[in-house]
Amino acid sequence: MSRPLTIAIDGPAGAGKGTLARRLADCYRLPHLDTGLTYRAVAHRLLANGWPLGDAPHAVEAARLVDLGNLDKATLSAHAVGEAASRVAVIPEVREILAAKQRAFARQPGGAVLDGRDIGTVVCPDALVKLYVTASAEVRARRRLAEIEANNGSGEFAAILADIERRDARDMGRADSPLKPAADAHLLDTSEMSIEAAFLAARAIVDDALAKRDGA
Repeated sequence: MSRPLTIAIDGPAGAGKGTLARRLADCYRLPHLDTGLTYRAVAHRLLANGWPLGDAPHAVEAARLVDLGNLDKATLSAHAVGEAASRVAVIPEVREILAAKQRAFARQPGGAVLDGRDIGTVVCPDALVKLYVTASAEVRARRRLAEIEANNGSGEFAAILADIERRDARDMGRADSPLKPAADAHLLDTSEMSIEAAFLAARAIVDDALAKRDGA
């Protein structure tokens, strides 16, 4: 029996991994999980109840209650929730509980696409395809500002850049499961790439892995 097509996509916020993950899931007809939403769900529960983000017992309780089939992306995509999620994600017990749920999702018979911060390194170290999607902090800040303005909001580039750099430092510097590329991950730097170019590059990597798996 051939290995399932599990695609693990990691990278910092704003690099385009979520869009890429959804495109690949559609292309190969695979279920997709944005694992960042699971951490956002924990953070959202803490915020909604007025609990401190560093309150490990309540964070662990919230993590146990996360339902992968009931993640409200519209609610969980708020910037404040994302910032809080990055702080909750440093709690080892929370990571352990959510990683177990994510692994269960990844074990679907035909495979799955998961994107996050530690998929190729911790959650799915045996994934058939591992991608590390990145872009410069400046490019990611410009993208974030454009997204805000497209939704009739306003922001300052310098503040957005500082926020991204703080989040990168927190994600890459945490002791448990820090953000980093897996040793065998394919690096995709999207700083100068369109969404379509990044998708085509990723699809070529996946197709090559499938051909090798199937002995083509």
